[in-house]
Amino acid sequence: MLSIGAFRLNCRHAGIFGALVIGVAMFSGPASAAPLQLFPFISLPGEPAPSVQAPPSEDQSATAELPARLKRQIVSYPTHEAPGTIIIDTPNTYLYYVLGNGQAIRYGIGVGRDGFTWSGTQSITRKAEWPDWVPPPEMIHRQPYLPRQMAGGPGNPLGARALYLGGTIYRIHGTNAPQTIGTHVSSGCIRLTNQDVTDLYSRVSVGTKVIVLPMERRADNSPKPAKRGQTVVRIASSQVRIPSPQ
Repeated sequence: MLSIGAFRLNCRHAGIFGALVIGVAMFSGPASAAPLQLFPFISLPGEPAPSVQAPPSEDQSATAELPARLKRQIVSYPTHEAPGTIIIDTPNTYLYYVLGNGQAIRYGIGVGRDGFTWSGTQSITRKAEWPDWVPPPEMIHRQPYLPRQMAGGPGNPLGARALYLGGTIYRIHGTNAPQTIGTHVSSGCIRLTNQDVTDLYSRVSVGTKVIVLPMERRADNSPKPAKRGQTVVRIASSQVRIPSPQ
């Protein structure tokens, strides 16, 4: 039979042991929980952090429900560009893969946010499956908390495939954040769902021409109204804004 002193000692030991068990359980969590993030990325003002903290267990872009207009589909798209050309409609967040005969495959995309859009003609210089991500120095300067390199995989911001554009820092790539498709969110790269970028990847080759339209260009090719003090001049199907004489 235990003495009162021994009973108190045993109770105290049991309490310490119980607290340790509860503490370990709270720290470790259930076996199926996501890995503990000891150093989550913190967004600086105006700089959304890439979605690298929570690798999905499945390809999220396979189950993400996009609005109808952003789903991959064949559409009417008259153009003088050759079949196989990629045309990026920046303001409307579409990528067109020209099929010819007035048709194209249209994909919903995410594009550069305000101040990070660009335009011009490039070509695909490299293709990669599940590419590693190495943020360029310009991005590291703006977001010093980013990793200097991240191995390819489901949690990588570049997603399942990447198409590298000329000698620029820009790419057409997948994403582990399919909810950003249809938005102006990136630092200049063009993003598709992993399913869509895999489809596009299978259709193009190194050397494919890529045309990136400016924000001022609209899908119907109609000129924007001139602002007060400006005159719109159309030159060879493009438009230039010049100050009106005072």
